[in-house]
Amino acid sequence: MKNTTDGRGLVSRRSFALGAFGTSAALMLAACGGGTSSNAPSTGAASSGAAKSTSATLTLWVDAERAPALKQIAAKFKDEKGIAVKLVVKDFAAVRDDFITQAPTGKGPDVLVGPHDWLGKLVQNGVVAPLQLGDKASQFAESSIQAMTYDGQVYGLPYSIENVALVRNTALSSEPLKTFDEVVAAGKKAVTAGKAKYSFLVGLDPKQADPYHTYALQTSFGAPVFAQKADGSYDGSKVIMDNAGGVKFAEFLARNGDKGTKVFNSNITGDIAKEKFLAGQSAYFLTGPWNTPDIQKKGIKFAVDPLPTAGDQPAQPFIGVNGFFISAKSKNTLAATEFVVNYLSQEAAQDALFKTGGRPPALTSSFEKASTDPVVKAFGEIGANGVPMPAVPAMDAVWADWGGTELDLIKGKEANPGAAWKKMVATINKKI
Repeated sequence: MKNTTDGRGLVSRRSFALGAFGTSAALMLAACGGGTSSNAPSTGAASSGAAKSTSATLTLWVDAERAPALKQIAAKFKDEKGIAVKLVVKDFAAVRDDFITQAPTGKGPDVLVGPHDWLGKLVQNGVVAPLQLGDKASQFAESSIQAMTYDGQVYGLPYSIENVALVRNTALSSEPLKTFDEVVAAGKKAVTAGKAKYSFLVGLDPKQADPYHTYALQTSFGAPVFAQKADGSYDGSKVIMDNAGGVKFAEFLARNGDKGTKVFNSNITGDIAKEKFLAGQSAYFLTGPWNTPDIQKKGIKFAVDPLPTAGDQPAQPFIGVNGFFISAKSKNTLAATEFVVNYLSQEAAQDALFKTGGRPPALTSSFEKASTDPVVKAFGEIGANGVPMPAVPAMDAVWADWGGTELDLIKGKEANPGAAWKKMVATINKKI
């Protein structure tokens, strides 16, 4: 997914994940607005035996990419339950904040699709309702349910899991490699041979670099963003990446930036990186499954490799889980819960969303089918070693300074990378 700020001011992964997919009139399925009241009681439990009703209309905010995949399941719900689902195409660059603003007024949707790392902000503002998944929870990847859990409560029905990996042009580099230095060396070999122009590609935002894509390299230095509690959840009270590993990572970025090896190029955005890789100008592209369909269409033979280590620890990417949330302000809670828990959890719905977006399904049975594709299987295996994107509200205070400092390091603006990194963390902790 492309070009979304995702509530953190970064145009990144949704190059990844949940981008703003221009909203055209042809794709606008309905006007914005909340569903009409069904006078249904508020409950977190789905009722698969609910009687048909013609008095309710559910509104679901969705992006242009996923809207077509949801039309069929919405039609099935209308046929079986007598309740229409109005799909409203929204620009995901602003949808989270629009939802927080409009939900309390009754103008928001009954159901919202979005990434799990919105949860902290949504729960903090009291605009999403807990879900009771019951036995259905066991049908999904455990990591996806964990990602949709906040303060011990499940708030979303997951449908996909995504993370970055190293995409390799097999015509330019024949074997998977384990370390970042080995990858760069192989990329430079292709450049020296006149077969490529860049040794390595990763898209960087011109204002805030891209901590999302580079996080796996950072974790290989042993510098996680937050501490973790005993139950594995993040402790958002303090950022801890100013340790010795963080300093080494800062030095690594500066060493490989515009005034060093130029492996990280501040002038190469996500779109440019993709364009150059599709043109066969690099052996390596650090990206996610959202870009592999275009690589396949281009006819490039490629492999999906585990993320290389730059430090002496495993490279752990962020895991992003996408799913569906129910508005705490919905007047149609019972119908919305029925649709989310008992319809969007069906294989047909999860399969359709996978075919549209190409992201590994969260529903285990759908993933098993999808993983016959080696690309899907590879991303899934790499994601199994990843860590969930922090959903704590404090994360909103992290992205801007984190990304800005990374960009300054890559541009060579910091004479003392370690000191700049520690200053960044101190600034973030003051904001928190």
